[in-house]
Amino acid sequence: MKPHKVKLFFYFVLLLTFIGGALFLNGGQRAVTAGTEEAYPDLEIFTEVLRQIQENYVEPQDPKKLIYGAVKGMVQSLDPHSSFMTKDEYQELMLETKGSFTGIGIEITIKDNILTVVSPIEGTPAYKVGLKAGDKIIKIEDKSTKNMTLMDAVKRIRGPKGTKVKLTILREGERKPLVFSITRDVIPLKSVRAFLLEPGIGYVRISTFQSKTAKDLAKAVGDLEEKGRLNGLILDLRNNPGGLLSQAIEVSDYFLDSGIIVTTKGRKHSQDIVARAHKNGETRDYPIIVLVNGGSASASEIVAGALQDNKRAVILGTRTFGKGSVQTILPLSDGSALRLTTARYYTPSGRSIQLSGIQPDIELAFVPPEKKKKKNEEKRFLREEDLERHMPGEGKEEPEEKGGKETSSPVKRSEKAKELIERDNQVRHALQLLKTWNIFSQMKGISAAK
Repeated sequence: MKPHKVKLFFYFVLLLTFIGGALFLNGGQRAVTAGTEEAYPDLEIFTEVLRQIQENYVEPQDPKKLIYGAVKGMVQSLDPHSSFMTKDEYQELMLETKGSFTGIGIEITIKDNILTVVSPIEGTPAYKVGLKAGDKIIKIEDKSTKNMTLMDAVKRIRGPKGTKVKLTILREGERKPLVFSITRDVIPLKSVRAFLLEPGIGYVRISTFQSKTAKDLAKAVGDLEEKGRLNGLILDLRNNPGGLLSQAIEVSDYFLDSGIIVTTKGRKHSQDIVARAHKNGETRDYPIIVLVNGGSASASEIVAGALQDNKRAVILGTRTFGKGSVQTILPLSDGSALRLTTARYYTPSGRSIQLSGIQPDIELAFVPPEKKKKKNEEKRFLREEDLERHMPGEGKEEPEEKGGKETSSPVKRSEKAKELIERDNQVRHALQLLKTWNIFSQMKGISAAK
């Protein structure tokens, strides 16, 4: 047999290994279906094309590169979330879910055939320069993203710490493309942070769902509870692109004592899962408000849907991203892997959120804060005390001049809490709702006691 034919035969075996791995992995000892058997004759066309390229193309080609390209194209034709990963890409993905990676810190997807930002990860270079959920990336450096695969885009955007990458963006409301030059950095995926907004009301931000998110959440909420009884909690899932399904289930379970969390349904029975909540050691009966927006996707939507359908939380914000599918990582024999959509998921009430997303109970868009006005420019209503020759109040001292001491003691807040409440209208609204909730609960308790 001629050397090039031996090589071609070797790569044909490699292709069959790919297909066999994809068909049988996680499939137990089940027989290949009739549909699969029908696909095998079509492989003759593939090998014929491969042979023609090997023998007649103007320049010699690497067969492995050709096969990898064909496999990528095949998987890319399925849906925006399925992809083929080389060995290096697979290893990088595994590192990412466990701790950190080097890049700019964005989650991307293909939407309407355009590379689109799902959300920037909080505190990362992408977040700091102002990339937003929904931004359409039309160029990476000077390379058009048209027909670019997700994995290729990720590879181009990532790079060594300290180097720069230029992204050209189309943004709704902007007449011209925006160009961002972003310096890459190590992206530490600290997925949970928490603090008190004021005594009795906690704020927990989950930025992504990675391998230790549920554990970190339990510690964060436990620390808040040690500072005194919690009367309410704001759970912030805005711009959270998702992550591990298992962690979304554990986070939901942390706040629920019973009921269904999520149901997944696929072609195989092994993909059909009904995840249920279990009674936890401590009862957490305080009200919860979950913040969401268009950058809340996948695992975030599972948590929001579970708490909403089980009447455990009020959802506030804007409609979520609408990714209602589950991807499974299938390792292949040569160290590469498939990221394959294997199931759809449904909220406890049976809703599929694919495309429709989670509709908030309270629709409230985020309003960017205006620049601070100077003290003398701040709007102030004219009051009785401002009128000349005003009558003194009965049994009360005159109010102090502007800039003097406040007569009532303000709520004690940390600088972090003050800054967040001042610049974030959705957090402010959620805080007011929780405070009102507590007032009405107290009134109800008084009425019941009479």
